[in-house]
Amino acid sequence: MCGRFNLIDSPQVQLLCAMLGVPVPINNFRADIAPGASIAIVLEQIDAQGLKVRQVSEAIWWLLLDPKSLAPNYKYASFNSRSDKLDSPRAAAYAPYRESRCIIPASAFIEGLGDKKTYHKIELEESAIAFGGVYKRYLNRETGESVLGASIITLPPLLPQWQHIHPKSLPLMLDMNNKALIDQWLDPAFDRVEEFAEVLEPRVRAAMKVTPIDRPSRWNPIADSFLIVA
Repeated sequence: MCGRFNLIDSPQVQLLCAMLGVPVPINNFRADIAPGASIAIVLEQIDAQGLKVRQVSEAIWWLLLDPKSLAPNYKYASFNSRSDKLDSPRAAAYAPYRESRCIIPASAFIEGLGDKKTYHKIELEESAIAFGGVYKRYLNRETGESVLGASIITLPPLLPQWQHIHPKSLPLMLDMNNKALIDQWLDPAFDRVEEFAEVLEPRVRAAMKVTPIDRPSRWNPIADSFLIVA
């Protein structure tokens, strides 16, 4: 993933939040979101009564934060987490993948071919996007401030249709119609991650609308859109 997405007010985003049972994150609507920015994530926690509670929280789109400044640690590009590293104990996302998964809502995202001139905006044809992500909680011991760092999981670019869009990776987009999957993904007590193996297989699960654009920060269309279908 090239590192840009947006979240705008729309019926699709409102429906996504309704399906998740959380408020619409109106304070996190952004026309352009780059790594290191504040984003909305949906997570689930166990309250004092032992009940599962879903909520929308603010996070920094960067998994590894500096423990002192609570700012992104730019030494490591951790706004994405590769799926092939999730089972490596030394990987930054190893523990979060097992203990603190989240959903990152989005309206669209941008991918680049790698030639610094070919970019595409990608949307789902009929719904908002539920990125599969992980997060990590940081605590400033001096101030007591708690900050979350989050990352989007990326898959191998094995789709033939994707080779002319972004040949290095494909972001994980969860199927919101699969309630059992969503419940397991957000459940912090669910650690049988081997059951997510099929989810991590790169495939087109919903029709994607792809639009050529000029530059990532501008999002201006320069040609007609086309569809990638399942």
